[in-house]
Amino acid sequence: MKTDIFDYFLPERLIAQQPSEQRDASRLLVVNRRTHSLEHRLFRDLPEYLRSGDCLFRNNAAVIPARLHAIRPTGGQMECLLLRPAAASADLHPENETQWWCLVRPGKKLPVGATFGVAGIFSGTIREKTGDGLVRVSFATTGGDILSIANQIGEMPLPPYIERNPAGSAAGKPDAPAQRAFDRERYQTVYADRKRQVAAAAPTAGLHFTPELLSRLTEHHVAFADLTLHVGLGTFRPISTEHIEDHAIHREVYEIGATEQQLLFAPSGRRIAVGTTSVRTIEDFLSKHSAPIGRGETAEASLFIYPPRDFRGVDALITNFHQPRSTLLCLVSAFLAPGSAEGIGWLKEIYAEAIARDYRFFSYGDAMLIL
Repeated sequence: MKTDIFDYFLPERLIAQQPSEQRDASRLLVVNRRTHSLEHRLFRDLPEYLRSGDCLFRNNAAVIPARLHAIRPTGGQMECLLLRPAAASADLHPENETQWWCLVRPGKKLPVGATFGVAGIFSGTIREKTGDGLVRVSFATTGGDILSIANQIGEMPLPPYIERNPAGSAAGKPDAPAQRAFDRERYQTVYADRKRQVAAAAPTAGLHFTPELLSRLTEHHVAFADLTLHVGLGTFRPISTEHIEDHAIHREVYEIGATEQQLLFAPSGRRIAVGTTSVRTIEDFLSKHSAPIGRGETAEASLFIYPPRDFRGVDALITNFHQPRSTLLCLVSAFLAPGSAEGIGWLKEIYAEAIARDYRFFSYGDAMLIL
């Protein structure tokens, strides 16, 4: 399957640079697979489409303020982005780990053995570099661990298509400190578990929920099931191979509890995934188990979902609009028409409609509900 069939043209003006003023005021494109129809609503209208007994499976991973600005011994500035602990055993307790896999910039000027840091706060030493740009860094701090340091001075790891002015304010825009504080709040779901600060990027479909909307859904007898997928940057990397099947899918740790497993295998209503990270967790777990295992499971998702795949544990999906040639676009096209490749063409029609109606795209953009 050629990768370029998952390409499309998006006007730059539709890439959302800021979220909607209110989380649930973002737009919602409702896609009905049975009737092959579209509706244009607001996200706060979501309860109208859900029924008593439905269950929302959501990723409660909290985003790390992972972007650290530091200084090299030469006095030059650099940037270090924390991705995940270097020791696999540290995934569940990253606060105990001193070595992390990171991205650094400028990478070519920082060979193995290079050091950087912020005086009186932390220092880092590059221990290893891989062919795909990852860097293993050992950290030393003056107090606490590097995760606590990131929470003190780090910035949220916004994707590169969201532009920020590090030097200060621009006309009509908040100044840099105010913008950083705003992003710390809005690039995080309201239900993120701060004890599970394991994400290098936000599970963005969940950014539209407010406490008030969650209360309304509870009043409608909609249930919630929390999963944790340790979101890495591989989720958002475009596919660079000529054919989809040749793409090396990223691997991400996930956690799914015993109660959530029961809800997957014996649902009282529809199983609705909030975001592609929840789909990835559910479908990877169900590909390995045919029944609940009676305990919580921690495993590694290595599943690449693209047409013509079927879905075992997801009946409906809430998702944002995704980048061209991305694994997320492959997943959504597969979900539109499970078991066939027809969803690819339909997805292009849906996206063309969204573009024509000026929907806002990507992490801070609008949402889709696929029923």
